[in-house]
Amino acid sequence: MKRVPATDLVRLATVATAHGVRGALKLRCYTDDPRNVADYGPVFDESGKRLFELRVDGVVKGGVIVQADGIADRNAAELLRGKDLFVPRGRLPEADDDEFYPDDLVGLDVIGPDGVRVGTVTAVHDFGAGDVLAFEDDDGREYMLPFIEQYVPAIDLDMRQVSIAEAFMVEPA
Repeated sequence: MKRVPATDLVRLATVATAHGVRGALKLRCYTDDPRNVADYGPVFDESGKRLFELRVDGVVKGGVIVQADGIADRNAAELLRGKDLFVPRGRLPEADDDEFYPDDLVGLDVIGPDGVRVGTVTAVHDFGAGDVLAFEDDDGREYMLPFIEQYVPAIDLDMRQVSIAEAFMVEPA
């Protein structure tokens, strides 16, 4: 069974749901063009275990419909609901100077408007209404904010920092 080091993986898509009765999957894609999701070779799970190859059958609102090798019925497809699909970073195009992959932000320091570190990025989520930046403070409290320039005005990958706006310097819910 082929494995890829988990540190070399970038999240490509998440299985949203099963589609139909023949094992098709609806994917929420993190690619610029969802139709490209099958262009990067086999997908892996978060541990680096190879899962399957994808074949795009069609584009739907919020993602694509794919067939996956070895997934032949709805029951098998339903078991994959919520599963993140990854590919090795080397298979993806190089990001431009002003671009990044969302997974590149995980582990970066979160800096408040006063220049003081307030936490660490834990994830960038896509719940369907736009990206959300999640971070934890040093006490383990989690915060989430819309990942738009108004609330996240600067990202400095070289300094390994994400700056946030003062509007979100509040206690978590």
